[in-house]
Amino acid sequence: MEFENGILHLGSFFAVTLGIVVLFIGRRLNQVVGFLKEFSIPEPVSGGILVSTLIALLYATTSIEVTFDLFARDILLVYFFTTIGINASLKDLFKGGKPLIVLLAITIFFMVMQNVVGISVASLFGLEPVFGLLSGSISLIGGHGTAIAWAPRVADEFGLQSAMEIGIASATFGLILASLMGGPIAKFLIKRHNLVSDHKDATSPTNSVEQAQGTSSRMTSFEFLDAILAIHICIVVGAVLNEAVSEMGLQLPLFVSCLFAGIVITNLIPDSYPRLTGTKWPTRTAAIDLIAEIALGTFLAMSLMSMQLWTLIDLAGPIFAILAMQFLLAVVINIFVVFPAMGKTYDAAVVCAGFGGISLGSTPTAMANMSAVSHKYGYSAQAFIIVPLVCAFFIDLANALIIPYFMGMM
Repeated sequence: MEFENGILHLGSFFAVTLGIVVLFIGRRLNQVVGFLKEFSIPEPVSGGILVSTLIALLYATTSIEVTFDLFARDILLVYFFTTIGINASLKDLFKGGKPLIVLLAITIFFMVMQNVVGISVASLFGLEPVFGLLSGSISLIGGHGTAIAWAPRVADEFGLQSAMEIGIASATFGLILASLMGGPIAKFLIKRHNLVSDHKDATSPTNSVEQAQGTSSRMTSFEFLDAILAIHICIVVGAVLNEAVSEMGLQLPLFVSCLFAGIVITNLIPDSYPRLTGTKWPTRTAAIDLIAEIALGTFLAMSLMSMQLWTLIDLAGPIFAILAMQFLLAVVINIFVVFPAMGKTYDAAVVCAGFGGISLGSTPTAMANMSAVSHKYGYSAQAFIIVPLVCAFFIDLANALIIPYFMGMM
């Protein structure tokens, strides 16, 4: 912890600690505030927005700026998506192959429309079209990482020096809207169509198996370490893959490579393959599920609590107008396109919660939205397989082609 020139910088240890505190704050808020519980608002979102608002008030009254070292947060993101890959079964993927293709096609169409809407609204304000592109698929469906990655190129090619601030502001407000969208949409669809989960009392594949077999969810320290070891193996392989892809000229986030590594390793290792630990590969185990939940919750809490809301005031007008139209577009596509196309089932409603998260926010937001809905209404195996694959893997590939195409038209 350092304080210099009016800036209070919290190191990685303090950032993680506060992230955990934020999770508990969100949990207590959701317990006592009926609205938050009723609409399945993720706990890290409830706590994170409150803490970031308090930090903004501190800055407004004392001019003290609070910053965080978020290195540990980014590691947690890699951990989470690696667990998704480890839990992915190609048998389940092939079983739901058509929904995956359908959701992917809708998502790519939505990304194109998102850029069209952003550019159109920006033009109405007399702003450069690239402003709208920054408030389109770059920052919204792409998230903070994509916004930060593309902002320097936009600034260089179009002379928009505030590109970074526009991208981060759009991604930040989009993240808040996405966090608030998924739960209410899922509730509306579930109640309107009287939908019921096939796993009413289960919140994960592991819980389903344990309930069916009558076994306990208690785990040993070696089972937990075995899960950690499997995650680290996948991360090592994912890092090597990421370097190879980078040399080919395609830039992908590390968590995408680790997700893919987890999928490949999980589905290539035979059940009878001997391992040093003397156990099977820990796919869909209680330990993997626990690590995934901890990593996702803490990552999202740290992301939201670290938002510097005071930096967004000057850009709020045009950005709010663009985001209002983007929000309307996302809701319409979700309810009238995604839900019918996915079969109007309970699984489709949970997919809509995830799509609500990714459409304006990030893949972790989509997963948090689906987790909140699943905890209340029941688990959806299909949603937790196809949404991470579409959102975390295919979206970055599609965006890498869509963004340069729109930039080339300007």
